[in-house]
Amino acid sequence: MTAQVIAIDDRRAAARAALAAKPDGVIENVAREHGVPVRDVLAMLPAGESVAAPGSAFEDVWNDVTGWGEILFIVNTPDVVLECHGPLVKGSSGHGWFNVHGDSPIGGHLKASNCTEVCFVDRKFHGRRSLSIQFYNGAGEAMFKIFVRRDAQRELLPDQIARFETLRAKYA
Repeated sequence: MTAQVIAIDDRRAAARAALAAKPDGVIENVAREHGVPVRDVLAMLPAGESVAAPGSAFEDVWNDVTGWGEILFIVNTPDVVLECHGPLVKGSSGHGWFNVHGDSPIGGHLKASNCTEVCFVDRKFHGRRSLSIQFYNGAGEAMFKIFVRRDAQRELLPDQIARFETLRAKYA
């Protein structure tokens, strides 16, 4: 075994231990602290907490979520966690990008062809159930995430829970 393989195995083992110690912690933080891709940490979740679909499902998943109403859209980088509330609007492919424009604060240009996997994640986050759809690139890093919204009492919206579970079931 090469030193590089041993090192990544050690980092994955350390990440697995950190996740076991704090199972509802921030996946990106665990990944960064241990030098492993975010997708590797997501794969360490208990069975059923993450259901993967191929990256080719990108547009189908996006189009389904356009009917959910207001969602929470998050981009998490080492320097910023950007949260945007609003409805997803239909996008269209052109010039190598998935282009999103419409009556929503969520818009821009996404490199959908870089999406290698879409994960439906149902796990505790800081003690509360959290439901998200996470889009991953070939490096195992999250491109962005779409979260089921909460009401004024911080409870997940029942209609979005049902939509999430129905969509996830297509790929389970």
